[in-house]
Amino acid sequence: MPNRYTHTFTAGPDDIDIMGHVNNAVWVQWMEAVATAHWMQDAAPEHVERYVWVVTRHEIDYRGNIAQGQSVTAETFIPEGPIGARFDRRIDFRNDAGKAIVSARSTWAMLDKETLRLTRVSGEIAAAFAPEGGWPG
Repeated sequence: MPNRYTHTFTAGPDDIDIMGHVNNAVWVQWMEAVATAHWMQDAAPEHVERYVWVVTRHEIDYRGNIAQGQSVTAETFIPEGPIGARFDRRIDFRNDAGKAIVSARSTWAMLDKETLRLTRVSGEIAAAFAPEGGWPG
């Protein structure tokens, strides 16, 4: 099983759009927040100090929504090992009934903070996010 991270978000008044539910842009902000929190929790401090991640692609499926005051639990994990400087990350937002109402697969690229250049994800960095026994392949 992949190394997973979860976080709960509650929709506030500024998160709500004209239709009375969480705006799509807010879902993307929550994706970044949960991905960043996962990195901060599981990466070695020296890696957090040296590297930063940027999104290169989001693929999002919206199957439901929540209104102000309602909560979702975001779960994120890295389904496969890195390719060069990139990792794909999966993020699922589940409502109180446990139904995935928003799911995303995002591609993140690692940059050196000092040079802002793409940097290959080392085995040491990847290991912190791998399932027990590593990724197949």
